[in-house]
Amino acid sequence: MEQALYVANAVSSGEGRNGRVTTGDGIIDLDLAIQKELGGPGGKANPEQLFAAGYAACFHSALQMIARAAKVDLGESTVEASVGIHKAGEGFGLSAILEVATPGAPREVAEGLVAKAHEVCPYSNATRGNIQVEVDLVQTA
Repeated sequence: MEQALYVANAVSSGEGRNGRVTTGDGIIDLDLAIQKELGGPGGKANPEQLFAAGYAACFHSALQMIARAAKVDLGESTVEASVGIHKAGEGFGLSAILEVATPGAPREVAEGLVAKAHEVCPYSNATRGNIQVEVDLVQTA
């Protein structure tokens, strides 16, 4: 395995989805609750929200890196990630939809940048072939 450039550390305690997560540096310290849609009380963070936040930020960084290298202005770009949990066989699986807005770039240019970002984003690479990921370009110049 390659030497990591950075290692994040998080600990789950309590009852998993009805517990707490903390990072070693103390930046994340959250109570968790099972979503109402899954029969829990809701009202607190859940693992799918944390995954969606991480995927959105990571993909957005990859997109901005690719755009800078291509000298393309994306404008006030955004990436919205929606992560779903569903039954998969006897267990559960995830799916993700990324909605990308690049108001500063024309559609044909943005499509190429988004495709390249999907190739280099660590989250995209980790999920490729493991979960269904849909990437939609929702706004362009």
